[in-house]
Amino acid sequence: MTDITVRPYKIEDFDELLEIQKEAFPPPFPEDLLWNRAQIAAHTEAFPAGAMIAEVDGEAAGSATSLIIRYNGKKHTWDDVADEGYIRGSHKPGGDTLYGIDLCVRPKFRGTGVAKALYEARKQLVKSYGLKRYIAGSRIPGYHKYADELTAEEYVEKVKNGELNDEVLTFMLLQGLEIKHVLADYLDDEESCHYGVIVEWQNPEFS
Repeated sequence: MTDITVRPYKIEDFDELLEIQKEAFPPPFPEDLLWNRAQIAAHTEAFPAGAMIAEVDGEAAGSATSLIIRYNGKKHTWDDVADEGYIRGSHKPGGDTLYGIDLCVRPKFRGTGVAKALYEARKQLVKSYGLKRYIAGSRIPGYHKYADELTAEEYVEKVKNGELNDEVLTFMLLQGLEIKHVLADYLDDEESCHYGVIVEWQNPEFS
């Protein structure tokens, strides 16, 4: 049985966090979108509870970063909500929504429950902070293969119906998240044709 632990990451974990990202997001994912040391420091200072690293038998396996916002449903980009990765300007401690801006798992640990453990930790964070929901902008890295024949909305609908499998969106749906809407120009991401899909998990304990 895999021994997975999730804990807050610290600036001292930077090298491991960068290695996780490099393995999880190889080219053509833009290298300048990988975390830098100043961003990791900002996460641990602005909202340490939202900065998570998962370890398998003590080895760094995955990470996730979140912040709190007041969600209004308006069109936005990843840069808008993530404060270009620094979160200080966008994190709102009095907000109602946990927003996930990043989750990645090293390839050798995929299928071991690491991503699920990080999602469960996020759901527990939503509950412990008394927030209304968890939201994220999902990549759709499989979309570039179908972009000539399907709109992004059509592709997402086929993934939702199980007709197509998307490495990221399908997994999010399996975690109990629901599709809200599709956003164009959400992220600099060629594989997703720069689209993002807003997905949501509502806190069953919220009142």
